Amino acid sequence: MMPHPESPAESEDSPIPMVDVDQQQQEDAVAESTTADVPEPQEPADEDVDMMDSNATTHTLEAESRAVSQAEAQDDQETPVPEAATSAPSAPSESKPATGVKLEELFDEMDSDEDDEFPTTKAAKREPASSPDLLSSQSDMEIDLHEASDPEVMRTFYQRLFPWRYLFQWLNHSPTPTNDFGHREFAFTLQNDAYLRYQSFATSDLLRKDVLRLMPSRFEIGPVYTANPRDRKTLRNSSAFRPLSKELCFDIDLTDYDDIRTCCAKASICQKCWQFITMAIKVVDTALREDFGFKHIMWVYSGRRGAHAWVCDKKARALDDQKRRAIAGYLEVIRGGAQSGKKVNLRRPLHPHLVRSLDILKQHFQADVLEAQDPWRTEDQQEKLLALLPSDQKQLVSALRNKWASSPDRPSTLKWADIDTVAKTSTAKNFDTKSLLDAKQDIVLEYTYPRLDIEVSKKLNHLLKSPFVVHPGTGRVCVPIDVKRNLEGFDPLGVPTVQSLIREIDEWKKPEIKEGEDEKHTVDWEKTSLKGYIEFFRSFVLALMKDEREVKVKREREEEGGGGGEGMEF
Repeated sequence: MMPHPESPAESEDSPIPMVDVDQQQQEDAVAESTTADVPEPQEPADEDVDMMDSNATTHTLEAESRAVSQAEAQDDQETPVPEAATSAPSAPSESKPATGVKLEELFDEMDSDEDDEFPTTKAAKREPASSPDLLSSQSDMEIDLHEASDPEVMRTFYQRLFPWRYLFQWLNHSPTPTNDFGHREFAFTLQNDAYLRYQSFATSDLLRKDVLRLMPSRFEIGPVYTANPRDRKTLRNSSAFRPLSKELCFDIDLTDYDDIRTCCAKASICQKCWQFITMAIKVVDTALREDFGFKHIMWVYSGRRGAHAWVCDKKARALDDQKRRAIAGYLEVIRGGAQSGKKVNLRRPLHPHLVRSLDILKQHFQADVLEAQDPWRTEDQQEKLLALLPSDQKQLVSALRNKWASSPDRPSTLKWADIDTVAKTSTAKNFDTKSLLDAKQDIVLEYTYPRLDIEVSKKLNHLLKSPFVVHPGTGRVCVPIDVKRNLEGFDPLGVPTVQSLIREIDEWKKPEIKEGEDEKHTVDWEKTSLKGYIEFFRSFVLALMKDEREVKVKREREEEGGGGGEGMEF
């Protein structure tokens, strides 16, 4: 379904598109949200460089970040949160630090991290996540899920655990404020389901204050605009307000696999069907890096049954809608809905991307599809397989149908092997072995290739759920996935919930200090299982800011030296 140009697409991670809310309607919605009873949790409708020494760049970024950190006022965890201004001030011009404004004023009352912004100690090696605490009964589960939507529980999370500073640096691409953050759109889904769009903030502190004031069930991130989104209705020329840049995003949802997964359906997931997401991440991530040259790609668990990709490279953020559609089309192979027939129809010879994808996916097809899912065990299911074989090989299809009729419980692994066995004994004239091979390749792709919500990737102004928010239906935090180190071991059911994190803070015990050692300040997220995820996010942000700084310095030096060759347009 094509989304409205200014509304998020309908998916697990975007609410049903709603009309824009003017200022008075927003105030009414906020008032209703802050006075209404907390509703029962509902399922969402389910979003260059050799000119500078690398170490010098890293040290510069660390120094700037420490300056920001030292300027922050240490929050007391119980201090009441002041109400944010209705309209945030405009951010300074892009790529230039704010002038005439003290850092203390910009970052006052941010998170109370007192450690270095990017410590030299490496994050501990992450092991596959363990399963979450088992609830003793269905009643306990209902109570636990209710707590996930409790405003006070969410207030504790946003006040003590959410990585506001790193979110700001990620979207701002610098430790000091620029229009990359100040002209960025945020959208809030309130507890009463009101949907507030075109919110903007000059600093992360203002964003944090507004979130703590409104207590949205979640918030989404949109594009950077030519002007402050809050001022869009005051512009004389409405066409002057347009989106400039945004990360290239991809959305994968397990509900799109319901016609081939047999273990779960709809909102339910397990480790077996999560392997479809693992396969998808491998294929898409490899294509984005090897075929398009993107480097800074962050995958984020959606909180329930999917994953999002944020491609953060500068050249990716600057892509217009036409180029976004082209990349999305390049990656789209599965076409048609659950009720359609053959979903993969490819011309031969296969594109190198598809040859590489088959090489990645064939190891998963045997173990994660044939064995784990057993997709063709029943008679109805095996008919789907037979329908995917070449239509001109009726003798083969008939022989397979008769063979399987005599063994009704024959597993899918053997049925897949039967295709080649029966084909070798075929007496049909002019039997086309190549068409059979092509059909089998198409079947492997249909059961393993990524099923993308392609509309999420096509539009520059599409909004997508922020990393580290809490999924209101499960209570799980939308954490980043370390694709290089822990993709295979990632367990969506072992992701920390907001309730478990609060318990971990309460149960944390201060480590003993050895003689001669100084006491180290420990921020709340370091006391919890969220630590590894935030440390990974922090390292991702540092690498992104480092590259942004190097490109900027190289461009400035080229301009001072009279230029150089023009860069090739993407």
